[in-house]
Amino acid sequence: MIRYRCKKEDAEMTQNERRIYLIQELLAENPGYKHISIPAEEKGQNDLLRSLMNVHMPRPVSQEFLRIQDEYLQAERDARGVVDSASLPSVPGDPRLILWQGDITTLKADAIVNAANSALLGCFHPLHGCIDNIIHSRSGVQLRLFCNDLMRAQGHDEPTGSAKITPAFNLPCKYVLHTVGPIIYSTVTDRDCEALASCYRSCLELAVENGCRSIAFCCISTGEFHFPNEKAAEIAIRTVTSFLNTQNREIKIIFNVYKDADLHIYQRILLFPHRPIPHLQQNMSIITPKSMLHYPQSILHRGKDIP
Repeated sequence: MIRYRCKKEDAEMTQNERRIYLIQELLAENPGYKHISIPAEEKGQNDLLRSLMNVHMPRPVSQEFLRIQDEYLQAERDARGVVDSASLPSVPGDPRLILWQGDITTLKADAIVNAANSALLGCFHPLHGCIDNIIHSRSGVQLRLFCNDLMRAQGHDEPTGSAKITPAFNLPCKYVLHTVGPIIYSTVTDRDCEALASCYRSCLELAVENGCRSIAFCCISTGEFHFPNEKAAEIAIRTVTSFLNTQNREIKIIFNVYKDADLHIYQRILLFPHRPIPHLQQNMSIITPKSMLHYPQSILHRGKDIP
């Protein structure tokens, strides 16, 4: 098997060469991986690389690895296409709010929100369909390293309802806001609702402190965390609008949804609060960018896994 080694003076590597190099370097980290062979087809290689990045522990890697990884991820990002949040239409009646259905990792905004777990190290489950997994996969291994440094300095897990801000590395946004939402095991309590509202406030406060003018929120705590979608949307919209009404700042908020069900819920609450959700399908156009077509199939068929 050819092992790719690239130095700064070498000719530019192709995407295939970069992908093989990154896989080989990650496989070499663990003797237990010696039985793993690299698939011949591109999809198999992509899945293997992402899986290896998912399970990669937060330990330093070489500058050469980071350089080639960044070149690879940035080329993949550009091939998927970047959506400029400044080009998205606002919700009628409130120019501060945008409702957009699409892949949050393609969004050019000052900050996007990641629904994280309390360890704040990303999802270690290979190819999992959660937003935490895809954000870390497309940002690069630096994100886990940065989060690990934050958490080691903090000395304990991130409390529910709080948030941390990190660079976005190879994503088109500037920052990632990581927040830990409540997990619902049975009935939703007032404490759960306040914890979810705190997630939105914590992210907004951090964003303002860091000069962000546009923030994209995912549907925090829904999906795997089992917070009822409609109740979560009501809390999200109420908390965000209340915060904006107390701030003398120009901030654009993008409510980013993945599933059609969440889109219809947000449409109803934002635009047609007195109409049942089914009516909306004929009354509203769906802002669904071409970039959605590039979501990995493992994500497209596992929307229920997105927290």
